[in-house]
Amino acid sequence: MSRSRALIVVALVVVFVIVGGVLIYANGHKGGQDLTFNLTVTGARTMTSDVPLQAHQNDTITINVKSDMDGDVHLHEYDITFAAKSGETVSHTFKADKTCDCLIEWESTGQELGHLTVSP
Repeated sequence: MSRSRALIVVALVVVFVIVGGVLIYANGHKGGQDLTFNLTVTGARTMTSDVPLQAHQNDTITINVKSDMDGDVHLHEYDITFAAKSGETVSHTFKADKTCDCLIEWESTGQELGHLTVSP
């Protein structure tokens, strides 16, 4: 292969790598989205969610908690308490202004229910 053809091939590869990197970066989630998580607490011991509890900083998060018992569900780091009433849904909306692996617990017993992960 001639030297000029090799340079053209190298130049095309470099262009493709740069364009691919720009497209990946431009389409990546960087926060600022509205997210809703629907949580169901059973027996003050377990929690299920309709989707993984993952968000990014600057997202606006709505968490809906439904429980089969009365009690408080506490989201640490953001210090939000959901005053659960049996069979009812309680909601809170907040801005994810900090990153964390935020513990969610049944407050009266300290039972760990899950985590909300907020990434940069």
